[in-house]
Amino acid sequence: MSSVDTQSLVSGVRTAPDFATFLRIEMLLTLRQRADIANSLLFFVSVLALLPLGLGPEPELLAKLAPGMIWVMALLATMLSQENLLRSDFEDGTLEQLILLPQPLYFAVLAKSLVHWMAMGLPLALLSPLLALMLNLPGEGYLCLFVSLLMGTASLSLIGAIGAALTVAVRRPGLLLALIVMPLYVPVLIFGTGAVQAAIDGYAYSAQLAMLAALLASAAALAPLAAAFAVRISLDN
Repeated sequence: MSSVDTQSLVSGVRTAPDFATFLRIEMLLTLRQRADIANSLLFFVSVLALLPLGLGPEPELLAKLAPGMIWVMALLATMLSQENLLRSDFEDGTLEQLILLPQPLYFAVLAKSLVHWMAMGLPLALLSPLLALMLNLPGEGYLCLFVSLLMGTASLSLIGAIGAALTVAVRRPGLLLALIVMPLYVPVLIFGTGAVQAAIDGYAYSAQLAMLAALLASAAALAPLAAAFAVRISLDN
């Protein structure tokens, strides 16, 4: 998408400064940049499809590793797609215009994170039962895996926005972005895999899902604020 198109969309926000307009803009931008999201989804599916070839066809081994491997690959795929979350807006000057708008930058970052989840996290969750079947995951874990990925990937998208904002002015932020967000991803990974493993073992997993919901609520409230502050710091430098 050209900078002229992007800036014309942002100018429309001045006449309708609400969250719905931000969301519409981000959905249009994402539809025009489908290749980045498709690459991350292809990475997720390809690696998990190759796991039986690398680890061997033993059903017991695959079933034991499936919860952790699906969650780790979902985390990595989400992180790969986060690098460009704000970069195009930074390069064409749209971020500077967003800062000058009367409404807080919080809503723009929240809209970007939500659309990123809709384009990345939601497809990952929808694909998870099929990939779990390929990895011989016991049937007891399917529902928990789907629900935990729905909430967990939303948290990952929100948290990743902080790293994307801090590294938006860096030419090649891949490693730096990973170093920033990876420690923040660890609680989501722990409770996500823990919930699926508890479901497989026949234990109650509502506590782990409750923790994922609490992490999501905290991320929705705090991550866009932190990312908006980080954007201002990056632009000032």
